[in-house]
Amino acid sequence: MARIKDLRTYLDALDALGDLRTVDRLVDPDLEVGAIIRRSYETVAPAPLFTNIKDSAPGFRLLGAPGALSSAPGRPLARIALSLGLDSTASAREIVDALAEARTREPLQPVLVDSAPCKQNILLGEDASLARFPTPLLHEGDGGPYVNTWGTIVARTPDGSFTNWSIARIMMVDDTHMTGLVMHPQHIAQVWQQWADRGEPMPFALVQGGEPALPFISGMPLPDGVEEAGYLGALLGEPLELVQCETVDLQVPASAEIVIEGHLSVERTGVEGPMGEFAGYCPSETSMQPVYTIEAITHRDDPIWPTVVEGEPVDEYHTATGLTLAAEALTALRAANLPVTSAWEPFDGASHVLVVSVAADWRDKLPGLSTGDFAQRITDVIAAQRFEYVVPRIFVLDDDVDASDTGELMWALATRVHPTGRRIVREGKMLPLLSGYTPEERHAGRGPKVTYDALLPSDEEGRDPRSSFRFTFPQEVQQRVLEHWND
Repeated sequence: MARIKDLRTYLDALDALGDLRTVDRLVDPDLEVGAIIRRSYETVAPAPLFTNIKDSAPGFRLLGAPGALSSAPGRPLARIALSLGLDSTASAREIVDALAEARTREPLQPVLVDSAPCKQNILLGEDASLARFPTPLLHEGDGGPYVNTWGTIVARTPDGSFTNWSIARIMMVDDTHMTGLVMHPQHIAQVWQQWADRGEPMPFALVQGGEPALPFISGMPLPDGVEEAGYLGALLGEPLELVQCETVDLQVPASAEIVIEGHLSVERTGVEGPMGEFAGYCPSETSMQPVYTIEAITHRDDPIWPTVVEGEPVDEYHTATGLTLAAEALTALRAANLPVTSAWEPFDGASHVLVVSVAADWRDKLPGLSTGDFAQRITDVIAAQRFEYVVPRIFVLDDDVDASDTGELMWALATRVHPTGRRIVREGKMLPLLSGYTPEERHAGRGPKVTYDALLPSDEEGRDPRSSFRFTFPQEVQQRVLEHWND
């Protein structure tokens, strides 16, 4: 599959699949847009493209559900696969494998170009205002309109040694100011902290509507020191093209629809939130966060602004974060020489569950090791990763189960997880946005985590065969049944 280099080409690909729906009627950015996008997730409808948004400039457009599940028959992961340069028919395991395999390649560093379509309109000074752009109030109870839900924040350390591309929610304060989550241990917080320690505001660029792979990789929990730009080049097989910002010393993807430039304050003076979240609940708490001051905006003619409305699964938090975290987990487990075949964060688990699938011959490769010892080794590897704080539950399963098949996974967990035993409990840092914890644990950012050893016994220990069409009947019988099925 050829790489899709910009959002407009991506929309053409979705349209060809029947997975794009243009909404030309006038829509209100105050909750109506959010409600349409939210319902599109819950009915697995085509991605809505809004062309007539109240109080926005003529020609300005808004795209909902850009990386959610696809409505194309037989291609549920088409939006994800196309975004990452794969065929629209790619399976969950193929997508995770592609992401993990790219981590073993040398990064391909981006190249700088002189001009780009995102420079067609350059707004400076008083003209650099959000007033003409679609800034929707996404959920009832949100602290304000959210400017960023699917865009990439570009930031660089003061010494220039590390450039980070990340996603974090950003709320509109007024036409020239925003505030958003800057949470440790995320890389954006590490970069911001270095600037704050110097007493200097952090230069930033916020990219909206770049090539479709960009948000997925910006949300990937890459290790310290690994830059998203080089990894994305390795994944796609060619370097990205960047263009220089107008007012800050940063470079941004030339494929962008909109680029917002400015500085992030040293102090945490902005009241951020609340916002409907990926766990599927609408919290009521706010937090104090740094403030973004907008100093320039550049954009294409008739720009498109992608928007995500987080909530109950499945939306982009679950697809993007789940897939990329699973790939990073698989990379780490393979690097530890453990016989692991795949990893998966079930979308319906709201990014609260990691399933690790192990090879059928793992006992041959790790002779004398019990299932509990194997589960402990897997736990130790995951616990050493930067993303460990967002993994409250790990299930270790034999890979006869397709963990991306929700029905099959539920059956396996119900029948292979012991009610009280075979579990490894540990204590550690955790993301306060995770659900299921007490208020005290969330405020402290620490709580218990668990690994479930759901591995089956060996044949010698009395392992029962599966009772299903695929596992019970001889291949020749299965084939004969399938050949005559339509008869």
